[in-house]
Amino acid sequence: MTTNATNCTMEQIKFHYYIKLIPLFFHIPIFIFGAIFNALALWVFCCKLVKRTETKIYMINLVIADCSLVCVLPFLIYFHQKNWPRDEACLAVEIMYMVNMLMSIYIITAITVDRYIAIKHPLKAKSLRSPLKAAVTCGLLWLLVIISLYLRRRSVNESICLQKISTRPTIFLPFLFVFGFLIPLIILSSCSIQIIKTLRKRIHTNPHEKKIFQKSIYVVSANMTVFIVCFSPFCIGEFARFVMENGTVSCFAIQNVRNFNYIAMCIANSNCCLDTFCYYFVAKEFQEAFFFSKSNCSGTNQTCSSQRQINVTVM
Repeated sequence: MTTNATNCTMEQIKFHYYIKLIPLFFHIPIFIFGAIFNALALWVFCCKLVKRTETKIYMINLVIADCSLVCVLPFLIYFHQKNWPRDEACLAVEIMYMVNMLMSIYIITAITVDRYIAIKHPLKAKSLRSPLKAAVTCGLLWLLVIISLYLRRRSVNESICLQKISTRPTIFLPFLFVFGFLIPLIILSSCSIQIIKTLRKRIHTNPHEKKIFQKSIYVVSANMTVFIVCFSPFCIGEFARFVMENGTVSCFAIQNVRNFNYIAMCIANSNCCLDTFCYYFVAKEFQEAFFFSKSNCSGTNQTCSSQRQINVTVM
């Protein structure tokens, strides 16, 4: 039976009894491995990779964003299990949680755009790219995301922490879906495809460097895959719920979407662990590219300079 979504009661759209157990199986391993992997990643980027590059700055900011999620995971688990009221402590956890997700999306997108510029436009890259510009970009992203989410969370009228128990449509959600997921997805996918095409052409023109370019293709492909797998289910699920809440659908359908989004949130949270595999390949590629540039290039060779630019930034 279909009805207006706003007429659904909490009893009609509550989680299935087993759904609330799923985050325990996801979040506890994510917390343990996320804490270990991100601590190691932060140590590697801050202490082992001495050279200051755009990639290093973006990656450090990505590690910080992932660490913020790891820090709030215990609270996330506790609040969900106890149906914690939406107080000031909850508000702080909500903001930190959403900041991590959005900053991960934006920084991964920024890294991809940075790679695209370096590989597709190597001659313009020197004027368009710099560690300072990367730092300013990250700083502005942090500021805009924190302010917008703080203002947004203040306007949410929910009684339970980290749960949307009402069936009133969230007006802010379409804006968040478009600017927080859809546009970054389009940019990241387009740039990644162009990067992969360019690197494959480089393999044909420079077969002796096939191994380095092939590894770089794997890194770019892995980043795009992690982005799509982690964030797509949750973002699309939330938007689907918004559409349902604005239409005439069964309360059972809304309940199923709500259950799906709860599981999809766990998948999105696993991003903080999956990112660390990309960190590993980035660190490895950085060392190999730097060794290659010192061993095979001279400072006066323009072709080799462009080659070095590509090798160091494809990570």
